[in-house]
Amino acid sequence: MACRPSGSGSYTVVIIPLKTSLYSVDALRFYLWIKQLKDLEKEKDALWSGLEILEKARLWYLQRLEENRARQDSIESRSGFASRREDGAEARPCLLRSRIQRVNGSLGSVMSEPNAMSSSNSSLPEAAADRDIRWHNSVLTQEVRDKNCQISLLEQEKHALLRKLKNC
Repeated sequence: MACRPSGSGSYTVVIIPLKTSLYSVDALRFYLWIKQLKDLEKEKDALWSGLEILEKARLWYLQRLEENRARQDSIESRSGFASRREDGAEARPCLLRSRIQRVNGSLGSVMSEPNAMSSSNSSLPEAAADRDIRWHNSVLTQEVRDKNCQISLLEQEKHALLRKLKNC
């Protein structure tokens, strides 16, 4: 048997007939070796497709960061404190933030437990519970961050109103 690289990045396997029976130990080893190569090739393809998805996600995040920075700069240039928005305008960023947090939680669980699927079945419920706790923690952290932002905006408004009151 010989392996030759083909043009597409995969390998072409040329099978040289075994001199012994198909039921021999050598034939079994050969079969298992070929099966292992096939599994590795499938895993490589899955990893490449995962890398492509991650690259698209990275570009999407960068684009959203730039849009967010531009929006923040325009709001800061308009006034000293943020203006109030209507409930409909607030719903879309909240939904988007929720989806981003869900994706971040999923990516975080994949990054922290890359072999979760290959481990034994008894640890899968533990991994799911751990993932749920991590997700809940990230949601709570974001809620605290949002509340802190609201508090700081209210404090800025309070200071602006106090300055206005002193000037009158």
